[in-house]
Amino acid sequence: MPTHISVVLPAYNEAENLVEVIPEITDVLDQMGKPYQVLVVDDGSTDGTREIMAGLRSSQVGYVRLRANAGKSAALSVGFERADGDFVILMDADGQDDPHEIPRLLEALDGGLDLVTGSRAGHRQDRFIKRNTSKIYNWTTSKVSGVEGRDFNSGLKAMRREVMGSLDLYGELHRYIPVLAAWGGFRVGEVPVAHHERRHGTTKFGGARFWRGFLDLITVKFLTTYNARPFHFFGGVGALFGVVGSGLLVWMLVEKVLGHAIGTRPALVTGVLLVIVSVQFLSFGLLAELMVHLGRRRSVDAVVDVNG
Repeated sequence: MPTHISVVLPAYNEAENLVEVIPEITDVLDQMGKPYQVLVVDDGSTDGTREIMAGLRSSQVGYVRLRANAGKSAALSVGFERADGDFVILMDADGQDDPHEIPRLLEALDGGLDLVTGSRAGHRQDRFIKRNTSKIYNWTTSKVSGVEGRDFNSGLKAMRREVMGSLDLYGELHRYIPVLAAWGGFRVGEVPVAHHERRHGTTKFGGARFWRGFLDLITVKFLTTYNARPFHFFGGVGALFGVVGSGLLVWMLVEKVLGHAIGTRPALVTGVLLVIVSVQFLSFGLLAELMVHLGRRRSVDAVVDVNG
């Protein structure tokens, strides 16, 4: 029987929580009466997760282990490769996401959305620092990406299989799944969900993840805005440098005509440097545009039926 729902749980040192979370998830899914699979992706845990999962595995509960800690995006990618459901649920393994919200998320998909995020805004059970840094992150992400949302990084999400197949996750890009989906033309939204305190263990959140997330936001902005027109980005930067550099050189030329010494003037060196950098950016942008053009032509040729 085809699998209707796949639940993917990336887990890193969450053995104590998995013992409680897995039975709760399977209870909810059993009540729904749909074929399902629960897939735990062990992201290189060192706390005995493998032994715990040996007792929890079944025909509907799967387990795959990464040899080393590769990060949540990598773990989700592995889970996506093995998920075969028509609908895919993402959950964190720390017990903070409520399995009883799964039917509500699926209802939102039935209502026309392709991806729905369980928004914890207003109900979040986390430390003060984590809550407030997340507010800054979510506000910035919404403004930069143009995608409306209050909780992009919520681990509780539901999506159609087509959305899952379109995602290429690496680094910290799992934080931007709604943005990537919206860029792909899918309909995304949020529904408020319950959020609980962590049951056991300690959070894996750290300051380094916060800054890595913002750096990846730049990556996402570039991919979603300039992927098909890279010259607009590199050419724009190059033109700005060129205008400033040319202005400085014109100024130095006027100074020279007026009889002033310019050989040791910082403005002369700065102007020359900016013009050189401008030419490099413009050249790089044109090369990137050529690569995109050739790649697009190959993609079109690959789908054209020459036999009509």
